[in-house]
Amino acid sequence: MDCKRIKNQVLSVVFLLAAAGCATTSPETDQTAKDSASTPAAPFVSKEDSPAPVATVKPRAENTRPVATFDDGAASANHSDIWSRIRAGFSIKPLDSPLVEREARWFANNPEYMQRMMERASLYLYYIVEEVEKRGMPMEIALLPAVESAYKANAYSRARASGLWQFMPATGRLYGLKANWWYDGRRDVQASTQAALNYLEKLYNDFDGDWHLALAAYNAGEGKVGRMIKYNERKGKSTDYQYLKLKRETQHYVPKLMAMASIVADPDKYGVKLADIPNEPYFTRVETGSQVDLGVVAKLVDLPVSDLHLINPGFTRWATHPDGPHYLLVPADKKEALLEGLSNMPEEERIQWQHHAVKRGETLSEIGRRYALDAETLRTANNLRSNLLRVGQDLLIPISARPLTVAAVRTTYRSTEAHTAKRGENIVHRVRRGDTLSSIARRYNVLVNQLIKWNFIKANDILRLGQKLKIWPNGSPTAAIETPVPNG
Repeated sequence: MDCKRIKNQVLSVVFLLAAAGCATTSPETDQTAKDSASTPAAPFVSKEDSPAPVATVKPRAENTRPVATFDDGAASANHSDIWSRIRAGFSIKPLDSPLVEREARWFANNPEYMQRMMERASLYLYYIVEEVEKRGMPMEIALLPAVESAYKANAYSRARASGLWQFMPATGRLYGLKANWWYDGRRDVQASTQAALNYLEKLYNDFDGDWHLALAAYNAGEGKVGRMIKYNERKGKSTDYQYLKLKRETQHYVPKLMAMASIVADPDKYGVKLADIPNEPYFTRVETGSQVDLGVVAKLVDLPVSDLHLINPGFTRWATHPDGPHYLLVPADKKEALLEGLSNMPEEERIQWQHHAVKRGETLSEIGRRYALDAETLRTANNLRSNLLRVGQDLLIPISARPLTVAAVRTTYRSTEAHTAKRGENIVHRVRRGDTLSSIARRYNVLVNQLIKWNFIKANDILRLGQKLKIWPNGSPTAAIETPVPNG
């Protein structure tokens, strides 16, 4: 009887262990592990470390840590701001290191640095949090750009790492980030975030579900971390992150992230006031259909072109790639304005620039004055990191940075007018230059035939500047129109 009971207990334990093993990774991470087994990723080279060969990291026989399960994350609708949403998704185990508190105190003692970083983060955090949550990853990962780039989407290091997630060129190519004369995917907010999360998932699996080691490998390269694990194993030492012999940058890297998480978890403890960042998207993606000039778009949506470039830093030449894909990120409340403006804009006016060949003795400031542009605009348009020029260099001159004459720029989006009229009430539209019956109908979401009927005009009538048209955007008039509407 005792033997039978013992046998049943053993079978129960085996069953539970098997069930736990099935829950350790998602199908996505399983696929990532398979892919990485067939095609090893090149190491992510740190700013201080030189390239190192990739070492295959095998599950450790000793000091093995149970593989962590990915948390499902917190539901977006349950949180009033982005910080509470991030807080609810923390799941990386605390790091036993005095460096965490030291790094947290440094952040707390530099409030101006923190404020500037959070202002930049407010543009990108919602998107990053959404993507981290979709994958069921720990929400600490959403704070990693604070350590990598201080949330500077156009950050560029001396080691040639670029973007929010500081991808090196080789690693960026390995993870699908394209780069050409027009575009650098490492600086593309959406593309680089997807690539970074893919890479981190791979590292998580490579290092047996240990996020501390995965994060260290993101900074120093998996080859370096793998070799240090094997070194400690030979010496009979712990292979936990804080006991590995790593360069100073990597020794402080994970503590910095955990310090940032500690501040977000309890800002009052550190005397830090977190910026007010709502739990809602800052930007949205708009398909433009063809190449478009960022300066033209900025005019259309009444936004400083510098603000537009902050969420589109991947476009390094002031415009989208001529061969596509054709899309832009714009603030969420500007989407309809952009769609309206582009629909009214002739194709040939979407790009407004010219070329200038640098002559001997010319400076960036002198060229800028010639075209009524400042030096910073020229640097941004040509992806220059300094004011140095060479004779014969071809510069793009973004004419769109100057006032536009296209009718679409003068026609701002007025869909809100349609919503101000109650059902059965009309609004009056005054005809502007470039207006047609079709464009007016599109603007108010009505039919051309309705405009004709409501205003006693014909389809081929010529509209006069200043002419008044009555429109019922939320439903036809409740009574028949018996007298013509006076024009003028």
